[in-house]
Amino acid sequence: MKAIRFARTGSPEVLTLEDIDLPSPRAGEVRVRHTAIGVNFIDTYHRNGLYPVSLPSGIGLEAAGMVETVGEGVTAFRKGDHAAYCTGPLGAYAEANNVPADRLVKIPSGIADETAAASLLKGMTAQYLLKRTYPVQRGQTILFHAAAGGVGSIACQWANYLGATVIGTVGSDEKVALAKANGCAHVLNTSSADWSRSAHEITGSAGVPVVYDSIGKDTFAGSLDCLAVRGMMVSFGNSSGAVPPFEPGTLGAKGSLYLTRPTLFHYTRNAKELQETAEDLFAVILSGTVRIAVHQRFPLAEARQAHEALHSRMTTGATVLIP
Repeated sequence: MKAIRFARTGSPEVLTLEDIDLPSPRAGEVRVRHTAIGVNFIDTYHRNGLYPVSLPSGIGLEAAGMVETVGEGVTAFRKGDHAAYCTGPLGAYAEANNVPADRLVKIPSGIADETAAASLLKGMTAQYLLKRTYPVQRGQTILFHAAAGGVGSIACQWANYLGATVIGTVGSDEKVALAKANGCAHVLNTSSADWSRSAHEITGSAGVPVVYDSIGKDTFAGSLDCLAVRGMMVSFGNSSGAVPPFEPGTLGAKGSLYLTRPTLFHYTRNAKELQETAEDLFAVILSGTVRIAVHQRFPLAEARQAHEALHSRMTTGATVLIP
C-alpha cells in the first residue's frame, strides 16, 4: 500500500510517499481501509522533532474508513463497520492502518467518514478543553485563540452553545467573518499589537476566567494579560513555536494565575474515556450544534503541500488527505 513516511526530522520536504507492506492485524487489532485522513498540527510536531518519535516512521494520528479485517479476540468491530481513530498509532497518512480496537470508535449513521476524519481529534480536543480542563459556564466570557482554525472553529461553536460569550482571535482580517460565523461575539486580530488590551476592555477591565491558546510563543504573554485574577491559562499547542521558559512568579504577579498544558491522550486514557468523549462530539455534530467545515483537501501524495498550507497559517477549518 501507499504511505507517507519520514526518515529524518525537518521541514515538509522530509515527507516521502512509499510503498510498504502492511501485515495482518495482530490479536486485539483492527485493519481500517482509509477513506479520509485528518491533518493536524501535532503531525508537524512529530515531523519536525518537537515531539520525538523513533525513525524511520509513519506519520499521522487520525483517519476514518471501513473495517477490512479484525484480529483475534476483537468482538466490538466487524468487517464493513465504519470507524475512526485519532490517538495513534502513528501511520494514519496511508491507505490503511492496523489500530488497537480499544483506540477505535464506530462512526454513527448520519456522519460521513470525511466528517469523522476532519473532526475526531480536533472535536475531542474541544470537548475536553471546554468541559473538563476548564468547564465553561453559561454567562462567562472566554477567549479562544485561532477561532477560524481546526480546533477553534469547533470549540467556539460549542462554547457558544454552552452559553459563553466568546472572544475569538484570528491572525488576519480575512478570517474575521469566519470566526464570527463560528459563534464568536468579538473577534481580535493577534497581528495587532494591542489585541490583549482590547480583550481586557471587552470585559470592562475584569479579564476573562480562561484563555485557550494553541498558538504558543507569539501569544503566550498577551494571553496572560487577558486573564482575570485566579484565571486559567490553557496552553494546548505551539503553532508559532514553543513557549520559552519563564519565571513562575509571573503568574503570581499577574493575579495568582493557573497554567496547564493538557493533551488529548490524558483525557482518553482508556476505551471508556475515549468512547464517552467521542459520543459527546458526535452528538453535537448530529444535532447541528457544531458544523464541521472541511476547507482544504489534498491527495495523500500531496502531504507535503498540506503541511506547507498549515505552516502558512492561511488554512481555515479542517484539512484532510484523500487516499
